Amino acid sequence: MEAKEEKEQKMLEKLDEEEEEEAEEEEERSSFNLSSEIRDLEDQLSHIQVHVPEFVYEFDWNSIDTSNLPESYRTNSPKELLLLQVADNFWRQYAHLCPDREPLLLHPVNECNVEKFVSTTVRPTLLPYSELYDWDSCAHFVSDYLTMEPLPSPIAPPSYLYSPTTILRYRRGNCFDFSNLLCSLLIGAGYDAYCVNGYATREICMMDETREPCPLLQRAEEVQVEAIKEKPKKYAVKPLRDLRSKFELRQEAKEVAKEQEAEEKKRKEEEEKKAEEEKPKPDPLYGLRVHAWVLVLSGKREVPESFYIDPFTGKSYDTKDDHFLGIESVWSHRNYWVNMQDCWNGCKDLEFDLGDPVRWEFMLLGTDKPLLSLPEIEEEEEGEDEMEDLMKEEESKAFDMPASWVEPIRITPKEFETRCPLGKKEILYKNAKLEKWAPYLNSNGLISRLTLFEDPDYSKVLEVKEWYENREDMMERRELNKQTEVTTEYFAPGHVQGLKVHAYKTMEPETERTMEFYSETRVDGLQKRVETPMDMAEYFEGRSDFLWYRHAEFGKRAKKPPNNTQVNTESNARPPVKITERFRRNPAKPADEDVAERIFLIQKERILLTYHYKQNYITASKREFNKRSDVDTTGNKIIMTRDMCLSYQAGLTEKDEKLFHLYEMMLRLMEEEKLSRHQVWESEMEVLDILRIREEEVAASKLTVSIYDTERNEKSREQRELMERLMQEERQRQVEQDLDYLAPFLIQMGGIEKMTKWLALRLKEDCLNDFKHRLVDKANLIQARFEKETQELQKKQQWYQQNQLNMTLEDEDAYLSFCSDAMFRIRILENRLNRHKERAPQKYVALEEKLCKDPRLAEYLKFYA
Repeated sequence: MEAKEEKEQKMLEKLDEEEEEEAEEEEERSSFNLSSEIRDLEDQLSHIQVHVPEFVYEFDWNSIDTSNLPESYRTNSPKELLLLQVADNFWRQYAHLCPDREPLLLHPVNECNVEKFVSTTVRPTLLPYSELYDWDSCAHFVSDYLTMEPLPSPIAPPSYLYSPTTILRYRRGNCFDFSNLLCSLLIGAGYDAYCVNGYATREICMMDETREPCPLLQRAEEVQVEAIKEKPKKYAVKPLRDLRSKFELRQEAKEVAKEQEAEEKKRKEEEEKKAEEEKPKPDPLYGLRVHAWVLVLSGKREVPESFYIDPFTGKSYDTKDDHFLGIESVWSHRNYWVNMQDCWNGCKDLEFDLGDPVRWEFMLLGTDKPLLSLPEIEEEEEGEDEMEDLMKEEESKAFDMPASWVEPIRITPKEFETRCPLGKKEILYKNAKLEKWAPYLNSNGLISRLTLFEDPDYSKVLEVKEWYENREDMMERRELNKQTEVTTEYFAPGHVQGLKVHAYKTMEPETERTMEFYSETRVDGLQKRVETPMDMAEYFEGRSDFLWYRHAEFGKRAKKPPNNTQVNTESNARPPVKITERFRRNPAKPADEDVAERIFLIQKERILLTYHYKQNYITASKREFNKRSDVDTTGNKIIMTRDMCLSYQAGLTEKDEKLFHLYEMMLRLMEEEKLSRHQVWESEMEVLDILRIREEEVAASKLTVSIYDTERNEKSREQRELMERLMQEERQRQVEQDLDYLAPFLIQMGGIEKMTKWLALRLKEDCLNDFKHRLVDKANLIQARFEKETQELQKKQQWYQQNQLNMTLEDEDAYLSFCSDAMFRIRILENRLNRHKERAPQKYVALEEKLCKDPRLAEYLKFYA
């Protein structure tokens, strides 16, 4: 029995030893696997590298993404290939016949490095915006939307011409890109427009407007109406005889003429000197600078005369303008024409009859080419038959232009609203600077600002004009004159107080200011109010009492206000000493009873009345009342006497009115005097109320948002954000309740009723592998953010390179600040990635230890810990 027990004891010890040996082997294998996993993680993280970017100054068109462009951008259709052969044949004939002419721009390469004929690059498109239906607003949109790039060579056309869709995507291009896009939009809007390849001055090619006046300052020419000469009357009073010495008059006239001549000579010398100083330096490339613009011919869309459009500025020019020095060729989406006229005198002598083969050589023979303008001639029947045969023969040989390979042009409402690159654009004119912003970009609604300077160096400001949109206070424009320090604000209809114009030096009350109102929106019909420290004048219209003018003169305030009264303008109003009111003619009353002017002399206790003129009378009736108290010093009641009312009646007979009637009139006038004083006080209070409201409006600067603007509508956005926040909180609450780092892996195994050794090892491996993938994904995320910051820095540097010539000191400071912040973020991301690489293995080991200590797994992993 004892031997049997000893034998069992030895077998148990042997089993324990075998289990310990297996546990040691398993531990060695797990440690080896753990070290290999850590090495694998470190190896994957080591492949993720970041590089600090260098400064890039020019936009690289070769780096644009062309992978998503359609097939028509990458290949040519059979018809396009045939068109390229026709163009090559046309070019060989042209070079043979005109060897001295410059090469034509026929088929440059596009963004996919594929040759495309220039006419097929034009894509007529009508966009769904009413502002782009007229040529002027369309041209200004293109000039504002794109950023100008100079040609690679100023004396040669470019070797590439990108599609309008690509130009709109990157919002930049040269003059040919501008013209191509503008021509596409104008043709889509119904204009007879053409792209022009020619020569222009340096100012036009380089978009230099510093010698041009600002278009906002150009006023429409006033039509002078010739004065109608009155015929001399037969029976007219002879003028008095001039008894002055004619010799003295001649001598005085000579002296005045000499002074005027000297002043005129001095003025001309100053103008010539100023013009010589402002004259640009001679251009060594004058007449050789290549430029592209748009030609709009008369006829369609009721265009009376042909004109040019410079796509860089959106301005229109006459076809004989000196800025344009010659034309090589023009093209549209239908054909291509070469100019065969001499341009020795610029474009002044050019005729734009594209149907004339002598002046314009067309490339494609088609029936849609413009007709030749010929005088009306009587044609014979034989001539008509020959013309019909010739047309049939031409139709058989005709080759129509292939459809455009460009996708339809699309501009989203947000892009159309933004207009300018980055929402802001600055243009320098002669002694003026114009700044433009996109709507809602500025919190105060500012969309444009025009600053006028005294000198061409833009140092001394004379006047500042600002335009606003979408403001709740309905202010549209503000002008500040730096010389007089007068600020003038203009409002659209709809202001709370019906305000139209407000001109002031300071917002302090009882100072010089002028207010104009929309009289039709006010009950009192107030049209204008002019206020100074000592008086106030008001102008009315459309009143039932025919009042059109009220003027109040104020005296000095009482030095000590009443007790328990706050010393302010409302409680201590300025005392009026004189009130003057004027009335228009009331046809329902006789002229000698209709008051034209009423003056209340408050301190002198007098009332002056002046009536309207009666017909055929040169004097007006007048009446003066002297007010007295009802009782004298002894308490006796005073009776109305004749000396209390002085009257003058125009006419031969005077009406002798009774004292009772005069007494009643004086009582009515005294009541009206009280009413007028109260109305003057109400006007003062209204001024204070308007000033208070304007201060609140300026401080708030609230903008109105359309109910259809879902992006900016504050109420809908707040409601949407509230709903999203509640949903996020609910999800977060659910996550916090169900948070278990082993739960996803237990669910994958289908719910474990009883844990085993094999399941515990599998859970541990799955959890560690998932954690390793998360560490790698986090490193990739840091790298992606690093690359994003790098791209934004490069874009900002490209923008700086394009706009550094027109930037102000504030813009340069903002650019340097942006670069400093961007480099700081890049360094932070670089340090964060390095720190992540160092801590990832430590976190991995910490998770492995946490799994070994988990109550659900510790029992089965105790031999592997």
